[in-house]
Amino acid sequence: MNSNLAIADLRAEARRIRRASWPVRRFLLGSEPDETLMATTTVEERIAMMWPLAMDAFSLGPGTDESAPRGAWPVTVRNLGDPEVD
Repeated sequence: MNSNLAIADLRAEARRIRRASWPVRRFLLGSEPDETLMATTTVEERIAMMWPLAMDAFSLGPGTDESAPRGAWPVTVRNLGDPEVD
């Protein structure tokens, strides 16, 4: 049991060391810079960031999952050129 604890401690320490190099910026509320991810990320990177959020949101839907028929998904399909709907 102690070896499992030691391994967990080593993993936690490795995560702490990796996080120590993460860039951190602090701003007063309302003083954040006006920047978008489009200037610093690719389409693929933005999709990779939002996909776990989309899957989490999808799992909160009314009893549907990704294996459900597409017609049962809680989405609205819009074609290019369709007018915006509020």
